[in-house]
Amino acid sequence: MLRVFICGGSGYTGSELLRILAGHDDVEIVGVTSEKSAGVAVNELFPAFFIYKNLEFENLKLEEIRNRADVYFLALPHGKSQEVASALMDAGRKIIDLSADFRIKDASVYETWYKTQHLYPELLEKAVYGLSEIYREQIKKAQLIANPGCYPTSVILPLYPFLKAGLIEPDTIVADSKSGVSGSGRKADISISFCEVNEDFRAYNIAKHRHTPEIEQELSSIVAKPLTIDFTTHLLPLNRGILSTIYAKLKKSLKTSDAIDILKEFYQNEPFIHIMTDGQLPSIKYVRGTNYCFITAVVNQRTRRLILISAIDNLIKGASGQAVQNMNIMFGIDETKALKNLALIP
Repeated sequence: MLRVFICGGSGYTGSELLRILAGHDDVEIVGVTSEKSAGVAVNELFPAFFIYKNLEFENLKLEEIRNRADVYFLALPHGKSQEVASALMDAGRKIIDLSADFRIKDASVYETWYKTQHLYPELLEKAVYGLSEIYREQIKKAQLIANPGCYPTSVILPLYPFLKAGLIEPDTIVADSKSGVSGSGRKADISISFCEVNEDFRAYNIAKHRHTPEIEQELSSIVAKPLTIDFTTHLLPLNRGILSTIYAKLKKSLKTSDAIDILKEFYQNEPFIHIMTDGQLPSIKYVRGTNYCFITAVVNQRTRRLILISAIDNLIKGASGQAVQNMNIMFGIDETKALKNLALIP
């Protein structure tokens, strides 16, 4: 039985980890922290989780928790995972970090975009970027996984096959993404309160969203040269889900059917990638509550542009589901365990 510890279990990603792992029969959750809810039973804060009635939130005390589990999920705010990950690495534990603290390989870039110092830059080289479909072999051998951001997951997965094959002009990429409100985290904030978000739709963080360098880093590694993109985010009046539409100039003539065939061939063995055809387009409602990424492609013959559309649940494939997928890969468990049969959320 794999012993699991969740650091930061009272936020959206932490609670999704609890929900998913409740259906994982190879796992025992031995502890979960929450600074605000320490001493409170998990099912008192989340009544639906009655399966955890004997589990209480506790304070995050490194000396007390570092030897209690085989793998630690860090669902902590950006900047807070660094010290925890370092201590757990020293104790020889495996870590899956859901913050941005180890995603960006250049500490100075991280510090510029996240406005906080990186105290353990030496760990950045050891961290494996946890995009399961792309870095599976590295994940198998990793001690520290930097779980990808939700927006980057929705942008990189559709683009990867075309950049890898050299079919698009890298400098022409434009990504337009929309996310539900849970992407902002479980916190009190007027800007994401019901009355501010309901019956509204707006762009935010134009040309300065913090996921930009993460996307550019991974896309640059594919083409082996520095790459910049235009990336714009929007807030949807929904609880969860991301829809991304991505544009790029084609290097050669392709038909829509050709583009779809490229996606199908590249992802043919991937359990959580679904390529849509027959005129169907990805929709948030198709993926809500699941670990799937739905993708399709359309070629605009008039402009010679490739248009890619993807949909994911930002809390599952964009966070906790992908984290569990990475855990399964790390420990040689069936990759789909506890994920394949996740029910759609109405």
